Amino acid sequence: MLMRTDPFREMDRIVQQLTATSGTWSKPSVMPMDAYREGDEYVIAFDLPGMSPEALDIDVERNMLTVKAERRPVAKGEAVQVELSERPLGVFSRQVMLADTLDTEHIHAEYDAGVLTLRIPIAERAKPRKIAIGSRSEPQQISG
Repeated sequence: MLMRTDPFREMDRIVQQLTATSGTWSKPSVMPMDAYREGDEYVIAFDLPGMSPEALDIDVERNMLTVKAERRPVAKGEAVQVELSERPLGVFSRQVMLADTLDTEHIHAEYDAGVLTLRIPIAERAKPRKIAIGSRSEPQQISG
């Protein structure tokens, strides 16, 4: 059994649940993320500690990337008596508008140590390329 020594901890938990820092099933909460370019890829990393990979849902529609995760209570059953519950439960979501320069058909996702990492390749049409310069040494005739 866990002993609570801080009488204000429960009040702090309730206030935190009522603010936007934790999500519920009806009101999703955002998840922290980092985004950066690494070579020919765009990398987005989301912090989702304690989530199982099965609880994650990644969707791309046109250029809108949506990441959702749901954390349900672990303890279930009539014999379970919850002594302390401080971990946020419910739905967590984040939407990111992706640029047209990214290849959304080839997104690679990994989940390791509580971090969901998405690697999105830069589209070939957006990569820098050299343009050859030609010259016309002979006049061309247009036939009509």
